[in-house]
Amino acid sequence: MEGVATFRWLVATGLAALLGATALGPGPSPTPAPTPPPNQPPPELDAADVRRAVDRLDGVVESAMERTGVPGVAVAVVHDGKVLHLQGYGVRKAGESAAVDADTVFQLASVSKPIASTVVSGAVGVDGWSRPVAPHVPGFRLKDPWVTSHVTVADLFSHRSGLPDHAGDLLEDLGYDREYILSHLRYEPLAPFRASYAYTNFGLTAAAQAVADEKGVPWEKLAEDVLYEPAGMDATSSRFEDFEKAPDRAWGHVKTGGEWKPEFVRDPDAQSPAGGVSSTARDMAVWLRLQLANGELDGERIVAADALERTHWPEAVSNPPSAPAARTGFYGLGWNVSYDDAGRLRLSHTGAFAEGAHTNVTMLPGEQLGIVVLTNASPVGVADAVALDFFDIAETGKVSRDWIPLVDAVYRQQEEEGRSDTDYARPPSGAAPARDADVYTGAYRSDYYGRAQVVEEDGGLVLRLGPEPQEYRLTPYDGDVFSFETRGENAVGRTGVTFAADGKSFTVEYLDGEGLGTFTRQP
Repeated sequence: MEGVATFRWLVATGLAALLGATALGPGPSPTPAPTPPPNQPPPELDAADVRRAVDRLDGVVESAMERTGVPGVAVAVVHDGKVLHLQGYGVRKAGESAAVDADTVFQLASVSKPIASTVVSGAVGVDGWSRPVAPHVPGFRLKDPWVTSHVTVADLFSHRSGLPDHAGDLLEDLGYDREYILSHLRYEPLAPFRASYAYTNFGLTAAAQAVADEKGVPWEKLAEDVLYEPAGMDATSSRFEDFEKAPDRAWGHVKTGGEWKPEFVRDPDAQSPAGGVSSTARDMAVWLRLQLANGELDGERIVAADALERTHWPEAVSNPPSAPAARTGFYGLGWNVSYDDAGRLRLSHTGAFAEGAHTNVTMLPGEQLGIVVLTNASPVGVADAVALDFFDIAETGKVSRDWIPLVDAVYRQQEEEGRSDTDYARPPSGAAPARDADVYTGAYRSDYYGRAQVVEEDGGLVLRLGPEPQEYRLTPYDGDVFSFETRGENAVGRTGVTFAADGKSFTVEYLDGEGLGTFTRQP
């Protein structure tokens, strides 16, 4: 299953993995020097190889759309500084006729990360990657004071700070803003600093915020000033409101009852550097050209070459080899970094919103070749499979395997991992009745998740969570245990709510992964 190693990064599993260096001790230590990648072999692909793959792209995309029903796709291919393919497929919104084209705006999800690393490189150069984050972000600190004072922009962009997998994402689902989330990461437990890997949207966001704060502008403005405007990426934005008001935009779709429907609109502003960019295939082709030309665009220097190259170096082991012949996967600064059998550097990233986006960018810098695939549906493998098929065809003339079911299975596995082992829709035989409502009602609080309230409404209990707040109707399960249906990007189906026997607290199962899901009754 060598192919599994090729794309295990797709779902950001957050596996803890040892780096080449040992964990830092409790005392001061310099920022570890990154290891440059090996020298690249000569190019293996010629113009005819690439043209063969480009000529088959329409069929690859159309077949993937027919098999999965994904409503809309846009693709751009760049080779040797030229855009060889720029095409939209399908429709922006299911049930409507407006077609996807090269200028349709898509949400990029986590493909925002390599764009953010491009911005940081342009803003602060090589030296900026080793600067501490804490002095520049008010309220930001981690659980360990020493780690707080030493964690750098590079540490957080490469997911080696010790924060848990996807730390802060559930706060975003509950409606908390960036400032609140970054100021509450201090409650998250930490794994060994610089000796563990866990994918964290808000760790990366904190680093990007530090760079912006140092420059005295909002991150969204910094991205415009450093990259989007100089590169002429006029349809690209790090603000959700710009995506929402774009006249030619793709609507996100989820599969409901066997059909793709535009049920949700995902606002990722809280994690804008990590997942909040929106762009078009045309603009992404410009960015690919800049990346493959080491920061230059049409003879103009946009980003310093050494700073951009730094983002392509391996920083953390993200995927240890699972078999003797398997290759190690790395994470750089906003990029997945790997090397193929020929020793060629491969840079890639996927983006996925469960509420309706799936994107992929993959580059072989030594071949001066890159592809970006944008889709307007929750992930079923299409964006990744199109990129994998394209490189298969360019390199060997044929597709090495059927990638869609293989990739989709990884997404389905991740989707199931967060679900409860308890089937709350089926109370046990002889389940105890709940106690009187006044045993449970009242105001509660968590240091991490903030205030909560349990109220009696329409003959049942309602749990209110978050700053607005959000309301969840509690369904009795067994005695002091209730359940509710989760919502948001990280929804996991039904989850349990267990009230303590003394009535002084309750714990929400899906919020308690790091032991932070208990709310205590307030006077």
